[in-house]
Amino acid sequence: MTSGLQPGDLIIVAGRPSMGKTTIAMNMAENVAIASGKPVAIFSMEMPGDSLAMRMMSSLGRIDQNKVRTGKLDDDEWPRLTSAINLLAETKLFIDDSPGLTPNEVRSRARRLTRDHGQLGLIVLDYLQLMQSPASGDNRVAQISDISRGLKTLAKELNVPVVALSQLNRNLEQRPNKRPVMSDLRESGSIEQDADVIMFVYRDEVYNEDSPDKGLAELIIGKQRNGPIGTVRLTFLGKYTRFENCAHDAYSGGDYE
Repeated sequence: MTSGLQPGDLIIVAGRPSMGKTTIAMNMAENVAIASGKPVAIFSMEMPGDSLAMRMMSSLGRIDQNKVRTGKLDDDEWPRLTSAINLLAETKLFIDDSPGLTPNEVRSRARRLTRDHGQLGLIVLDYLQLMQSPASGDNRVAQISDISRGLKTLAKELNVPVVALSQLNRNLEQRPNKRPVMSDLRESGSIEQDADVIMFVYRDEVYNEDSPDKGLAELIIGKQRNGPIGTVRLTFLGKYTRFENCAHDAYSGGDYE
């Protein structure tokens, strides 16, 4: 629906906590690193690098992440873990878990990776509000504006898709329908303007225990500069930290931005 991740695009993946923002971004990173063979840079300001690596092993090996963490695997799971580790070892995945990076720091590190390892296939930032900016002192809206503009500049300069995760305002929790809309983006004006694609992750079961959509997620495309907006339904395999294509009712919508 997004015609793949386009070089030069800034893609925002937004959602409330526990919806699966990091999971979907890591799945994107795995897919690009394995399918293209290009270097992928992940700047994780929330989660330690070793935790992300374990999530990827769980995802690629289809092994419960708690088992990967504790090492208590069944006999048939060890070969799958070995296979996942070997698969990751063959990729050029780089995880930088330095906290509070500025756009300029991300830019210089991404340029160094490009110089040392070749054209990047993807840059992932988790997440935008944890980045720092020297702009306008304590004015957070101005800082976020500086950060989003810096990330869009980075995408264009290195001709690489940049996926930046973003929090949403908690006000949406007060609404009966908690599906995110554009105005829910925290400090949103500049993000909305700079992004080429904005997608929201929504899982109804997070709010409704009796949801008929257990195990399903909605990827709501709220903005796409060169394509349709609408909703893609995905299967959420939480214990494997993985999203997969849904077998039925895959897409609804179709209006162009």
